[in-house]
Amino acid sequence: MATAIAARQALTSEGWRQNVTVEIGDDGRISGVVDNNDLATASAGILLPALSNVHSHSFQRAMAGLAERRGPTAQDDFWTWRKVMYRFLDILSPDDIEAVAAQVQMEMLEAGFASQAEFHYVHHAPGGEPYGQLEELSLRHFKAARLTGIGYTHLPVLYMQGGLDERPLRGGQRRFGCNIDQFEQLFSNINSQMDTHPNDFVLGVAPHSLRAVSAEGLKTAIDLAPKNPIHIHAAEQIGEVDDVTKTLGARPIRWLLNNMPIDERWCLIHATHMDDTEVDGLARSGAVAGLCPLTEANLGDGIFNASRFLKRGGAFGIGSDSNVKIALSEELRMLEVSQRLRDRRRVVLSDENTQSNGRFLYGRAASGGAQAIGRDAGRIKVGAFADLVALDDSHYAVAGLSHDAILDTWIFACGDELVSDVWSAGRHVVKDGIHVNRDKIASQYSSTIKKLRRAL
Repeated sequence: MATAIAARQALTSEGWRQNVTVEIGDDGRISGVVDNNDLATASAGILLPALSNVHSHSFQRAMAGLAERRGPTAQDDFWTWRKVMYRFLDILSPDDIEAVAAQVQMEMLEAGFASQAEFHYVHHAPGGEPYGQLEELSLRHFKAARLTGIGYTHLPVLYMQGGLDERPLRGGQRRFGCNIDQFEQLFSNINSQMDTHPNDFVLGVAPHSLRAVSAEGLKTAIDLAPKNPIHIHAAEQIGEVDDVTKTLGARPIRWLLNNMPIDERWCLIHATHMDDTEVDGLARSGAVAGLCPLTEANLGDGIFNASRFLKRGGAFGIGSDSNVKIALSEELRMLEVSQRLRDRRRVVLSDENTQSNGRFLYGRAASGGAQAIGRDAGRIKVGAFADLVALDDSHYAVAGLSHDAILDTWIFACGDELVSDVWSAGRHVVKDGIHVNRDKIASQYSSTIKKLRRAL
């Protein structure tokens, strides 16, 4: 059924407009952006194009807060955090994974995201034995997305080896592992079912990282998705950069730029540690940098060189990665304040055309995020999917504000409690700040998380 949303203020592809109605067709796409009329069946104070969450490992939400104790050595880092994650993997069942995925998607929607990409690498049972249906755990994520109504891009991960020395997978990693033939079958099984899902669901592919995939595996993954998104972890940790440089003869981003067909379909997750030539090359390539500021800060990864990258015309999207906290506005704030702390100045990410820090961050995250997950969204324009977020203009934080000042305030002086409604491809999934299936999803998650914590 067609919908119309009346907004007192809306950030459209033409800029801010007052008192407009956004019309949504039966296909979930925007069919009109017109002056207010009597067609409205819903209303909004402030209407924005909703962001896409470009990078998520949903299952890690259930271990949030459990890796915040120092390890056995004084030097605690990503690699010690990973040990906690592997212990956690030993107890996750398909039902657990589905319940956690639904909770994560619900929290994303309530934070203002309308869509997500799931970087999905838990394929098998504990110990590494494949399920009778190879794609069992992928199907659990699709089922969760049907329940939550989120726009969904599924990225099955190819994970072949334990490191650049080609050592075998061990412990919790065995749940990730696929050889090339097995991965091709996994992808084919998922792809054969895509027509049964909503028209805005997308299937891409994710070779995990240069340390976990051979050159042959990279080529296979790319060939499987000739037109769809390709995501890869790259240059997250200094140790990874050193290992790749030693083994492959070039830094990770440089090696990818020199040896892979990097273009607009690619999303390089993190890309934290680049030299200036890599920053410039990645920006020129058209690929998206998938930034996850809250997780990168939590893991002590380092600071992405966003100021140089964006000055060179680079595109970025925002992801919640480990889902230690799901907070759209805080992800954008962390991205900016990390630049401020490094450079010891203010309002780093802006330019002469967009002096508002909030508008600059939000607009680029909206367009880059949609590009990264293969979604025709990120803007309020006829023909795009109706991925929309409404902010409560009666909230004291934004009362009396207009235009870019709203985004500056939301991102830097408030939080996601401003979100009142969210539409994903026209599906009205958050109303008055609450997901339409919250009770069911939260109840199942609560039971699941209690069981998991008892088992740890």
